[in-house]
Amino acid sequence: MDFKKLTLFEGIKRRVDWLNQRQKVLSENIANADTPKYRARDLKEIKFRDALNDSVDRVNIRTTDPKHISKGRAGAGANREGPERKPYETAPAGNAVVLEEQVMKVSDTTVNHKLMTELYKKHLGMLRTATGRR
Repeated sequence: MDFKKLTLFEGIKRRVDWLNQRQKVLSENIANADTPKYRARDLKEIKFRDALNDSVDRVNIRTTDPKHISKGRAGAGANREGPERKPYETAPAGNAVVLEEQVMKVSDTTVNHKLMTELYKKHLGMLRTATGRR
């Protein structure tokens, strides 16, 4: 059995990949905290609704009754991004990196990474138990 093809494990892998990329971007922000005119960057958050829509698009859904829920019933504009946040502190040299904010984001990313690895381990253990491979 290839665990990479299971939707749950694929979702966890995507989230861990995103968290790794975010950690890299945040470390670049911290490294450039004294660079003139540098603006802090961050990755666009992966929304659960987007991941769900991606997995639903791969499944051929057929409605046989008008009361069935179809793919097109989601609210229009549900996935819109909010306005870009302006930095609330800017140094005289034009640098907009707030170290406290970046450290909080790094900490949040680390906690989420640990959560995803624990979730992966638990589900892998449940599958091993279900298949009798423990």
